[in-house]
Amino acid sequence: MEKRLIGHEAKTNMWGYVFVAPFVIVFLIFNLWPTINTISLGFTDLKGFARVRNFIGLNNFIKLAADQYFWGALANTFIIWILNFIPQLGIALVLALWLSDTQLNLFGKGAFRAIVYLPNLLMAMSVSMLFRSLFGQGGHVQAPANQFLRMLGIFYNNTAQGIPQDAFNFFRSVGFTRGLVSFIQWWMWYGHTLIILMAGITSVPMSLIESAVVDGANSRQIASRITLPLLRPIMLYILVTSMIGGMQMFDIPFSLTDRLGAPNNSIRTTVMYQYNIAFMGGFDYAYGAAISLGIFIITIALAFLIFFFLQDRSELKRRKEGNR
Repeated sequence: MEKRLIGHEAKTNMWGYVFVAPFVIVFLIFNLWPTINTISLGFTDLKGFARVRNFIGLNNFIKLAADQYFWGALANTFIIWILNFIPQLGIALVLALWLSDTQLNLFGKGAFRAIVYLPNLLMAMSVSMLFRSLFGQGGHVQAPANQFLRMLGIFYNNTAQGIPQDAFNFFRSVGFTRGLVSFIQWWMWYGHTLIILMAGITSVPMSLIESAVVDGANSRQIASRITLPLLRPIMLYILVTSMIGGMQMFDIPFSLTDRLGAPNNSIRTTVMYQYNIAFMGGFDYAYGAAISLGIFIITIALAFLIFFFLQDRSELKRRKEGNR
């Protein structure tokens, strides 16, 4: 009997390896190997159509540390991310508290959650092209936004460089272009943040809320004294994942203007700069790989700093005291 069980377990384990094998093979080919190749590529001089790569040590990383264009792209990335993240978290948090409030008991909460999450299902490139067609100039054809301004009687007289009279070239404004990228990012992701926050709120023990209601607490007091403190770990998770996503921002700023970050490189993010270096112009693959590694190191460092400074110190103190 025992031999039969051992044979059955071995057969089960064999089928387990068979079902896991496709994922492992795909991971090794399309994830692990490109990662290893990128790391090794950053220490070489591979460029253009050359097939031979020569080891040059840390030269690419020394160049990266003094590259003002990279640091400018990093600053753009943080500006756009902050302009997106603050309203994303703030509005999603307010909506999550309202929709989860048992005292308000709002009608149609499920349908509203589905509606606000829908933008997250869209392709970012298609959304970017939509906003580009709404605000961009196409020859002598005015953008729909300018046509709307004409209907309102708001004109911007400018006939320089072929711009139609009574038209405003939105994508010449640094503030507007950065704001538009931030708005698109917010519009596409605040529904996702809302769902995560609502999941965290539903995990709050109902006994605490019921006790607070019995003691006479209103919705505002429950939110500030019970819900928000218990949501701290989830908001920390949202902050870290949003920062990682912001560091990888590419498709929306890339397709919104000229793929180079116009106007004045104001929406050129770090990943856009890496793409421009590696796959446009000089095809400097080695330096592009070094930029990728630099982005990775900066992202990891920021994640550790966020966890270090924003973690719950009282919880750590209780754990240390418990270990004693």
